[in-house]
Formats: sequence, C-alpha cells, structure tokens
Amino acid sequence: MKKRIALIAALAAFALPMSAQAHRAWLAPTSTVLSGTDAWVGFDGGQSNGVFIADHAAMRLDGLTITAPDGSSAQAENTMVGKYRSTFDLHLTQTGTYRIANVSGGVMVSYKQGGEAKRWRGAEADMAANIPADATEVVATRSNSRTETFVTLGEPSAITPTGQGIELVPVTHPNDLAAGEAATFKLVRDGRPAADLEVTIARGGTRYRDNPEEMTVRTGADGSFTVTWPEPGLYWMNASVRTPASGDQLAYSAAYNGVVEVLP
Repeated sequence: MKKRIALIAALAAFALPMSAQAHRAWLAPTSTVLSGTDAWVGFDGGQSNGVFIADHAAMRLDGLTITAPDGSSAQAENTMVGKYRSTFDLHLTQTGTYRIANVSGGVMVSYKQGGEAKRWRGAEADMAANIPADATEVVATRSNSRTETFVTLGEPSAITPTGQGIELVPVTHPNDLAAGEAATFKLVRDGRPAADLEVTIARGGTRYRDNPEEMTVRTGADGSFTVTWPEPGLYWMNASVRTPASGDQLAYSAAYNGVVEVLP
C-alpha cells in the first residue's frame, strides 16, 4: 500500500500547478509595535486576491497558535468568523515578541473505491489504517501551511522556529522595519535552509492604486533573502515548495504567508 501511494503521488505532483493556493491568506494586526506592559491588539484573517482586502472568504482559525515571549501559549479572545473575514483580539501581558500563526498540516489522500471518488485527511501515522485495501487511483501528499504575523510589546525578543514546514527566521527582527531600509530574513523548511525559493512580497492598499507594486526575490543557499522596503505599510510575504514522491517519501507541499509592518 505504501509503495503504491508513493508511486501515484509522484505522478500527481508533476500534474499540479505550482501556485501555492488560489487565494492569498493573511493575518493583519491592528498594531505591531506597542509600548508599556499591558496592551491589546486586534487581528483580521482572510483569503482574497488582493492582500488585506476582505472580499473572498474568512480564514478558518482551527490551527491558530499564539506563542508568547516566554514560549508559553496565549489565547485569542473575542473570536468571530464572518463571511469574508475572521477577527480576534489578543491581550499582551508579557513584554517581548508574540508569534501569531494559523497552521495546518497532515496528509491529504484522494482515491476511488468501487468507482466512487473519496478523500481522507489526517495524520501520516493514521493513513494506512484509513485507506481501504481495495482503493485505486490513490494520490497522497504531505502538506504544511503557515500564515503568521508578529507583535511586540516593549523590547523585541527572539523567535524560535518549530522545525515544521516553511518558517521565517529573523536576521532583522520583523518588528523593527522601516521604509527605505534593508531587512534580511531566512526561510527554513523543516528546520533546514530553504534554498532557491521564490519569495513574493506585496504591499497592502492595492484597492487605491493601479500599480500592484509586488516584488520577487529568491533565497540564497543559506535560505536568506534581503528586501528594501520602498514605502511604509503592511506587507505580505509568500513562499511555497512542492516536491514529488521519492521511494517511500510522499509528495510534499508547503506554503508560508507572513505579514509584517513597515513604519516610516
């Protein structure tokens, strides 16, 4: 069963488009840099053609994970899911940097049984027990998606990667960005440098200008890339990777969406 799934997944991976997703996913904070020892921040989450324009679908928050500066988990409050956007608040009670991420992952499998198309999604360890022995046209892909942003109360603090999927590792802190200045980040994939990935960077506010003003850069051998911010505003960054199955390894698909604020 495992070899049959891997073989069909390899063929299917080449047939899929390289675009990470049909619409752009984003988490937009009301503020990213705050002073004092106690503050509140609100967040909007959605999926749309234009970043930060809530006109397509609300973001499901099933995988919302908030990491406080000391590494503990913080909880969202006043959560609401609307037609075009989801919203929630976060009470900042520790000084340092909070990582707010909506993460999903696992294995997606499509197959046919008795001529009927079926799908299953879950943990890779549970896959063999949930795919019928008489399944045909089995296509399996291990996936990971991360949409995140960062908020700092007081002095910025370190951000520790989880080692799963594509992640942003700061060289320049994501809450210390200014227009006209260069910032450097690293992308890692499952904890290792993500070399030669295309990174798309888009500034919000496209509804009010004709030029989308998107930038594209590529990561180096160590996963690093540098961008000089042309204007203040909220920026969306995206990178994705898709690899075919190889031997006993399933096909793999991962996407990263990050939101940072650039101040004047």
